[in-house]
Amino acid sequence: MKRRDFLKSAGLGAVGLMGANILTKTTNEPLTNTAAAASNVANPVPGTDGDKYIAPSERTGKESVVYFTRDLSPAGLVKIYDKISTNLTGKIAVKLHTGEQHGPNIIPAPWVKELFDQKLSNATIVETNTYYEGDRYTTEDHRKTLEVNGWTFSPVDIMDEDGTAMFPLTGGKWFTEMSMGKTLSNYDSFLALTHFKGHMMGGFGGSNKNIGIGNADGRIGKKMIHSSNSQWDIAEEELMERISESTKATLEHFGDNISYINVMRNMSVSCDCEGVNAQPVVTPNVGILGSTDILAIDQASVDLVFAMKESDNHDLKERMISRHGLRQLSYMKELGMGNDRYILLDIDNNDAPISLADAVKDVKPFTKNSICTSFGC
Repeated sequence: MKRRDFLKSAGLGAVGLMGANILTKTTNEPLTNTAAAASNVANPVPGTDGDKYIAPSERTGKESVVYFTRDLSPAGLVKIYDKISTNLTGKIAVKLHTGEQHGPNIIPAPWVKELFDQKLSNATIVETNTYYEGDRYTTEDHRKTLEVNGWTFSPVDIMDEDGTAMFPLTGGKWFTEMSMGKTLSNYDSFLALTHFKGHMMGGFGGSNKNIGIGNADGRIGKKMIHSSNSQWDIAEEELMERISESTKATLEHFGDNISYINVMRNMSVSCDCEGVNAQPVVTPNVGILGSTDILAIDQASVDLVFAMKESDNHDLKERMISRHGLRQLSYMKELGMGNDRYILLDIDNNDAPISLADAVKDVKPFTKNSICTSFGC
């Protein structure tokens, strides 16, 4: 089923299953039982309150550091990278959402090219094929889309092009391992370079979704996350937990050699997977965040949206709440994936701590003139 057709449907009910010819990591024979990776938790039950926002004053625990700049430009991206990149060594995988053809909201390819030219000359962009039928469903179509969208300045590794591998994770209630593109294991370090935005099913797409869905291969892993009896029948809290457990497999694989950047611009309520069919952007652009803590950066990104005026944040906030997407944050904390308390440091002002309110006080209401294309602003 094509994603755009699914998005036009009335709900998240039963739709057709994908084809059954799925490649395994070792035999390349059809895999018919993805439950093989299920955890040993008997009859797991999803958590609750994914539609409840927990204010910063109500959180407990340690604090992490999140860097912030208002500079939405290639220079701003490079400055943020410098703050969070000392742990990225050896062969670096850069996971970003390269988008459906002509998608208007993805991180501009020229920005990323500048980052690669200055800092990541030996890095590789990594992606996987999609679970839905679209511009990136097959490797052949995926490569055409990469060219259309300008991802031609770097090697791009479609990690499930030649098969998959199971990556273990601990502490999950849905999975003990996740099926991902097998070449993920070829890299020493990992950078999640994420366009922060809304999402039809996840509520929001931050670093957690970029990794959890993005590294899962297109036929096995994404099916494990999204489906039990039909293609898109897992939603709300259970979906957020499955995404987070998938992400945890990547975090455990790379250990300390992983960092995160969230770019808060062109934040439609729609995912970049909707391409030109995405809902119009109405949320103001904010800036770029960086951290070595995945929970802290996604929490800070959500907090910055909630700190805006109601007239600015209404649509994106409603999308997060209505899809119970905030369960991504609370479950990452339960899994020990990071801290939901953090210090926000303003790199535009010598790394001075900045409040959420001050960080968004000068954002401009979004207009058609504010829009940045996929090739720049």
